[in-house]
Amino acid sequence: MSTAFKAADILLPDKNTDMSKWSVVACDQYTSQPEYWSETARLTEGAPSALNIILPEVYLEDSDVDDRIGKIHTAMNDYIEKGLFTEYKNSMVYVERMTSDGIRAGIVGMIDLEEYDYRKGSTSAVRATEATVVERIPPRIKVRNGAPLELPHIMILIDDEKGTVIEPLSDKKSSMEKLYDCELIQKGGNIQGYLMNEKDISDVTAALEALGDKDMFNKKYGLENTPVLLYAMGDGNHSLATAKEYYEKLKRENPDKDMSAHPARYALAEIVNLHSPALNFEAIHRIVSGIDTEKLVSQLTERLGISSENNGGQCFTAVYGGSDKIMYISKPSSNLTVGSLQQFLDDYIRENGGKIDYIHGEDVVRQLAEDKQSIGFLLPDMSKDELFPTVIKDGALPRKTFSMGHAEDKRFYMECRKIV
Repeated sequence: MSTAFKAADILLPDKNTDMSKWSVVACDQYTSQPEYWSETARLTEGAPSALNIILPEVYLEDSDVDDRIGKIHTAMNDYIEKGLFTEYKNSMVYVERMTSDGIRAGIVGMIDLEEYDYRKGSTSAVRATEATVVERIPPRIKVRNGAPLELPHIMILIDDEKGTVIEPLSDKKSSMEKLYDCELIQKGGNIQGYLMNEKDISDVTAALEALGDKDMFNKKYGLENTPVLLYAMGDGNHSLATAKEYYEKLKRENPDKDMSAHPARYALAEIVNLHSPALNFEAIHRIVSGIDTEKLVSQLTERLGISSENNGGQCFTAVYGGSDKIMYISKPSSNLTVGSLQQFLDDYIRENGGKIDYIHGEDVVRQLAEDKQSIGFLLPDMSKDELFPTVIKDGALPRKTFSMGHAEDKRFYMECRKIV
């Protein structure tokens, strides 16, 4: 089978660039903490920085969002025209990221969007792990439309229990060219990148082909004649969905052109082994603001049959009015706690107004829930071993079901690629 993951023409800032100021965290982090992004702007001011060519989602609903997008495109073109980047043709980059949970290894290359389908029930080699909110795609397409560059915070998982794809590169890195080695701002840890040679790339491709063998795949998961899921989205699902929709849009607009070799057919991404000891799944919590908390709790109690008695089923903790309250669900609407809660919250906000945000740390939830018109929901963690079997058998999980580590451990932007 095709591995769907290939070498790319990768761009990195030249050796004179301060990479600690170049690299910033994924745009979909700290969406309720504008002060984080203000501090990032202060730390990177006056230096070439990925901050200048991304749109942090904390600003998505601001009135000046179109101006921000225009400045992003201008900055991209300016960096290209000034020769900021060195291009590594037909390459992959082996990455080691020191996080709060240890060293997380990965490989940066490009994913074939022809082999990716984010719709629930997809049988493509590359699949979404959570429900894709199509309303979140158009603002991102505005950024991608007219942009000469892409830079990913996309992390894609492989279920490689024996460590055959990525892990062998650790012993080879001493013979590789080191492309970068820097400390990341705002408690991001250390990151190192190494240029893989042709033999390394060939070995990785062969290992991915073996991992994607259909007979072995079906035996592994106790299935029969089921299409292979080789890549499951970890982080950046909506960014990859945006790249997919942009590519499909180009194909629709150019029906008479062969788009098979167009650079927009691919998206730069990092693959990571699900079984990395430095990769831990954490729940993504909820904060709902701008609402009548008593009304919400009343309707929640009725809809999900909330009780204070442990029934051995689904449960979560609600944070409001200065206290925590453990809530047990007797009328679940989903196989997962997060699914039952999310369905209720979506319906409530649609009918009553308010805003929901997704938070990675309990302390942040408690801080934001101090507002009288806000309520926080702390959710249980999901075991990462459940991911592939669940996606294979049930399709995508409810959106924002899990997070891979703390917010500061998320992928930082580093590599770029031309898409025009």
